[in-house]
Amino acid sequence: MAISRRAFLQAAGLGATAVAVSACGPTTGAPGPTTTSASPTPTTTTRPPAVPADWEKLRGQLKGKLVLPSDAGYATAKLAYNPLFDSRKPAAVAQVANPSDVQACVALAYASRIPIAARSGGHSYVGYSTPDSGLVVDLGGMSDVQVQADGTATIGAGARLMDVYVALANAGRCLPAGSCPTVGIGGLTLGGGVGVLTTKYGLTCDKLVSAQIVTGDGKLRTVSASQEPDLFWALRGGGGGNFGVVTSFTFQTEPAPQLTVFQLQFPSGSVADVLGGWQQFVADAPDELWTTMGVSGGNPPTCRVNGCFVGSQSGLNPLLSKLIAATGVQPNSRYTLAKSYLDGMKYFGGCASYSNAQCTPSWNGNGVLKRESFTATSRVLAKPLSDTGKFAELMSGRNGMDVLFDSIGGAAARVGATDTAFPHRGSLATAQIYQGSTAASARTAVGEVRDNLGDLIGDGAYVNYIDAGIKDWATAYYGPNVAKLRKVAQQYDPDGVLSFDQSVAKA
Repeated sequence: MAISRRAFLQAAGLGATAVAVSACGPTTGAPGPTTTSASPTPTTTTRPPAVPADWEKLRGQLKGKLVLPSDAGYATAKLAYNPLFDSRKPAAVAQVANPSDVQACVALAYASRIPIAARSGGHSYVGYSTPDSGLVVDLGGMSDVQVQADGTATIGAGARLMDVYVALANAGRCLPAGSCPTVGIGGLTLGGGVGVLTTKYGLTCDKLVSAQIVTGDGKLRTVSASQEPDLFWALRGGGGGNFGVVTSFTFQTEPAPQLTVFQLQFPSGSVADVLGGWQQFVADAPDELWTTMGVSGGNPPTCRVNGCFVGSQSGLNPLLSKLIAATGVQPNSRYTLAKSYLDGMKYFGGCASYSNAQCTPSWNGNGVLKRESFTATSRVLAKPLSDTGKFAELMSGRNGMDVLFDSIGGAAARVGATDTAFPHRGSLATAQIYQGSTAASARTAVGEVRDNLGDLIGDGAYVNYIDAGIKDWATAYYGPNVAKLRKVAQQYDPDGVLSFDQSVAKA
């Protein structure tokens, strides 16, 4: 039986990085449309009146498959990761095969004015990749991973993380990315990409060299530091779905390292002391050591520290002793385990005992990993929490809730807050607030902890844990980058074809 995200959180204390709005997919070798790298001219003409969506015309244009509500397979094709959104009824799901298919979908959305959203992993916390009565552009068929001799890798935006990890490991390479194996590379990258190798190699978006994207004006563009640099800047942390549908990413990868994973389980009632020592320790921890502190609500709350060290057990053990000394609390248990890069990623993905093929979705594939119901949001620990006791009090009695502090220092902190669209450089950690339920009581509880934690550590938040209820969400997610992101969105999607409730254009 597959380990659930909830069970893994309890056992390992690790946040499962999820996407906000998944964008998507690579070329598949079929002839595609001509790309452009010229600076676009903002549209000044009035958008024509809406016309009815011509689904049969779109079906004929696609190399991939169009699935309508009347078609066999629709009930499965429309599914997102979270069953909370099962009641939504998209007008159609386009299972695209190449950039030309994506362009045809964007053209239909432009003409008919129906909502359109890209989906790679389908993990959007508020279901933005499953628009009711809209068009889902499912990029799962665009998932090739091609590793070049120079260490770059071109990855289809519909690829899921475990597929990426397997392909890279087979070539002796690695990419810093998230821990949840069914998350799509698209949304993860576009929101920044916090993961278990962040402190050593940076965010996922920091390794991005170039991308292909169908922008809201219908053009297929190749963007990089030298080609349309403002759009390239925005794609590195500006959130999925805001500027177009990415069809492929090219990353600079690193040689696959040997890893050591670890866990420290601390006694009940020690949350305040452990958090105080942990945040002091991570501020100066070496890049090779990434840690996550997990706190589970209860009477009293409990906590643990997990992590990943790029190196050997002998190199890790003195650091763990230093961390324990900083907390002033002896853990109930302490273990370390050497892992290869791929085995380390499977460990953090909760599927260490499964084959590579099994560590894939069961709902739209042949794997064993299941969908999960949950409610979640985030804050960002911009600086050390001055009163850790207040946080411990906040988690008291909150059975079933986890808060996961994932460190984002090291290499990620040495990039400026405005050098990419991801603004939280120099912060200690993201804080994911997670409850394995979608009941009204769970949503209320998560919102209460989010707001109270905001009072303690600031109102920043991580866009890949997107939350429709967060106050002043644009500033929370993008900080000083809001105005520039809004300008880029207006330039590349002047008619708001890709607009949604928390799109940058509405910031």
